[in-house]
Amino acid sequence: MKKTEVQIIALSNSESSPGNFSLVLEEVHGKRRVVLIIGPFEAQSIAIHLERMQLLRPITHDLFKNTIVALGGQLKEVFIHTVEEGIFHASMIILQNGEERIIDARVSDALSLAIRFNSPVFITEGLLNQLNIQPPADKFQMLRGSLAEYSLDELEALLQDVLSKEDYESARRIRDMIARRKEK
Repeated sequence: MKKTEVQIIALSNSESSPGNFSLVLEEVHGKRRVVLIIGPFEAQSIAIHLERMQLLRPITHDLFKNTIVALGGQLKEVFIHTVEEGIFHASMIILQNGEERIIDARVSDALSLAIRFNSPVFITEGLLNQLNIQPPADKFQMLRGSLAEYSLDELEALLQDVLSKEDYESARRIRDMIARRKEK
C-alpha cells in the first residue's frame, strides 16, 4: 500500500458542518489536498499547539505525549489508512525499546499528537486520489498552489511577507518547507 506524506495547511470553521472545523491536509511534495471535519475540542488542541500558545496546565494531548515519552516511547508516524462510512481511521506507530507498536486512533487525535512530536503524517495514495479537493481560489490566498512549487528564494520572500502580516501559522509551514529543502 503506497503512502504519501501530508501536512496540515489550514484549520477553519466548517461551512458544511456548523460547530465543527475543517482541517486541510496537503501532500508535502505536491498539490493534492484532503479536507477532514473535526470536532471543536480537537481543533482547539491542534490550534493551541500550532500557534505555540503556552497553557498553565497540560491538556489531554499534551498529557498523552508526556506519558508516551515517560514510558520511553516516540511517535514515529501517523498513518491515515481507511475511510469507513465517512469516518477516517488512522494508526499511530510508536517506537518503544526498539519495537514498533501500532495504536488505532481517531485521525484528529493522531494529528494532534503528530504535531506535538513533530512526526510525519502519511495517507494512502488511494485515499489521497479519491478525496483530493481543489479549493476555491480565494480559500488559500497566500499560496499559488503548493509550497513545493516555490523556489527556496521565493519561499524566503514569502516567509517575510507572511511574518509582516503576523500570519504565524503560514510562517510555520513555510519555515518547515525551507528546512526540508535545506536538508536535501
